Amino acid sequence: MTKPPLLRHDQTLFRDIDVFDPTYLPLHLAHRDAQTRELAYLIDPALQGGTPGNAILRGPPGTGKTTTVRTVFAEVEKTTGKVVPVYVNCRQNHTLLAVYRCIAGHLLGYTPRSRHLDDIREGIAARLVETGAILLVCLDDANYLVAADTYNILLYQLLRLYERWDVRGAGVFAVTSDLRLNLYTEADGPVRSVFHPHEVTFLPYATTEIREILGERVRQGLYPGVVPTGVLDLIARMTADAGDIRVGIDLVRAAAIRAEGEGRRRVSRGDVTAASSVPGSPVLAARAAALSEGERALLYRIAEQSLSGGGMMAGAVFEEAQDYLAIGKTTYHARLRRLADAGIVDLLPTRRGHEVFLRYAPGEVFAICAEQVEAPGNFNDS
Repeated sequence: MTKPPLLRHDQTLFRDIDVFDPTYLPLHLAHRDAQTRELAYLIDPALQGGTPGNAILRGPPGTGKTTTVRTVFAEVEKTTGKVVPVYVNCRQNHTLLAVYRCIAGHLLGYTPRSRHLDDIREGIAARLVETGAILLVCLDDANYLVAADTYNILLYQLLRLYERWDVRGAGVFAVTSDLRLNLYTEADGPVRSVFHPHEVTFLPYATTEIREILGERVRQGLYPGVVPTGVLDLIARMTADAGDIRVGIDLVRAAAIRAEGEGRRRVSRGDVTAASSVPGSPVLAARAAALSEGERALLYRIAEQSLSGGGMMAGAVFEEAQDYLAIGKTTYHARLRRLADAGIVDLLPTRRGHEVFLRYAPGEVFAICAEQVEAPGNFNDS
């Protein structure tokens, strides 16, 4: 059988690699019509001059919660100035100051330098009064607010802004992937008096739905013929087993990068299995493959420290990593946040700082990081 022609050095398989970025908003949000309608129904009163409804969005990781909210918010922002929707990533922003800075940054177009909470809240209220707009805030991964003990006070303040300033009632969409946590029962009495959320459920995608979603990403992000039908079917089945659509998106990207790196015009089954090479951990393999070398180097050291029984506070991990990685604190924290955003580690706020938890067995993390580089003991700082 004749082998397919190889890529020239200046050719690529990717039409648009950003299509496979975790923050990418698809042109069409598939299989979340019911949830989109529910959120639109809750926002509709604000479009008529009233107060928007509140919501709790619950579902396992990778079921489209964040993408649905961001898509709805983008549509609201595009079509009306009556409602100002603000998305807040609470993994990264779980203190009162950080959340209010996010809100102020969206409303004002810049992040206030002040560290005085009252000044920032005053600026938010002043802009709402000036524009006559209604504030709608999405608190994504709100369980991080619960862990940081800021959940109740933040909800109370946001939902009662009208008591202190002459603004209209705000709305809150709280999102969580932690199915053990009930965000309504976490609210105390004073909060429940104003927080009457509608629960919007996100169930895992069916295999046929996953196949359609991945097929659309392939059409948008890769050139025709790059991913054969059988290979896409394999990725869809692996994604369904993982229960996380992000796994499939990462696998497509990682497999295409591997094929391109070898100069081939099509992705093979071998590319897919290589991208998910650790037995039982296709999710981890795909997510690790999408990291930069510097991020993977840090992950390797975190796994090594966990295996050795070392301290897992963020500060202790940084001190230990200094023996191997020539990076400053700013770079370290940026990479640590990237690992959290990738769903590989959790950063739990404590009184002494953040504690780092691996979402996967340390041995598996260690093995896959070692497998994805040629010399794991000598990572460079890229």
